[in-house]
Amino acid sequence: MRERLVKGVILHGGKGTRLRPLTHTGPKQLIPIANKPMSQYALEDLREAGISDIAIVLGNIAPEKVVEYYGNGSKFNVKITYINQGEPRGIAHAVGSAKEFVGNEPFVVYLGDNLLKNGIIDCVEGFRNSGADAHIALCHVKNPNAFGIAELDDAGKIMRLIEKPKTSLSDLALVGVYMFRSTIFDAIDKLTPSGRGELEITDAIQRLLDIGFQVSSHIISGWWKDTGKPEDILEANQFVLSDLSSYNKGRFEDGVVTNGRIAIEDGSVVKSNCTLRGPLTIGRDCEIGPGTYIGPYTSIGDNVVIKGGEIENSIILSDTVIECGKRIIDSLIGKGSRVVSNEIGLPKGYRLIIGENTFLSM
Repeated sequence: MRERLVKGVILHGGKGTRLRPLTHTGPKQLIPIANKPMSQYALEDLREAGISDIAIVLGNIAPEKVVEYYGNGSKFNVKITYINQGEPRGIAHAVGSAKEFVGNEPFVVYLGDNLLKNGIIDCVEGFRNSGADAHIALCHVKNPNAFGIAELDDAGKIMRLIEKPKTSLSDLALVGVYMFRSTIFDAIDKLTPSGRGELEITDAIQRLLDIGFQVSSHIISGWWKDTGKPEDILEANQFVLSDLSSYNKGRFEDGVVTNGRIAIEDGSVVKSNCTLRGPLTIGRDCEIGPGTYIGPYTSIGDNVVIKGGEIENSIILSDTVIECGKRIIDSLIGKGSRVVSNEIGLPKGYRLIIGENTFLSM
């Protein structure tokens, strides 16, 4: 009988220190990529792999915002259970907090700040067919010392796992997707904190290997992005927008010039003589003022007003007003912010990382 895999766990905790000030007011996993919270990509990947009973492990940064957005999961055609991790003590600690939810079922763990181009269907199928106690997704990377790394023998069997090695014989990083059986909880219970004070999931999987359990792997195809820093989020936004489908539910006035793939939602108005260059997505009820240029790889949230200037390779969150008439590039601008300028002079390029409800006068 073909094994069913019915439970998923999305990790939604962590401190998000490298993304401050955006994470002062909410978890990093709710930062939108192409106008969708990054953790929603994880949820949709689980659902597409046939997993609809999902727990979200909450951290201590505005967990109520996560509950408000996802609710009971019905609008996403899944069932959601919430688990409070509290103070983050590592990925293994977060996984361990799901023990009661999981019971004796095999399950998938998906880090809510990771994105994969091709989802997890192939990886889940590999676990179903492997009979292993753990199955890990791997991806070739250029900087192995920044990740947990798996070393494989010539036959593709996992020999050992190392967390952020100074030197390694492998460039295969552990993607933030893991498949486990309940044996992982005993391994987690026996862990001691690593040098950085966390319970490492790589140590737990290594413990399974050390005591003779089978750990298999799957090397993913397509891109994978761990969104730990602002530049990672902007790159992930580029990756997702590269597959954008064009549509226009808004309204254009005369003289609007468009190029490339552009998606515009209901109620948005693009005023006269604007230039829109895709890939670009604009949310609901936005106003793009006359003569504005919005360049490629940009996501504009709902209810945003932009009057004049240029914006390129940026993410502008909902309810923001930009009236600076300047060139803004490679920027993350938090929800409810206002950016204005009284400066007169030659045009410059500004790179901004600002949190929610910020007022900035340039």
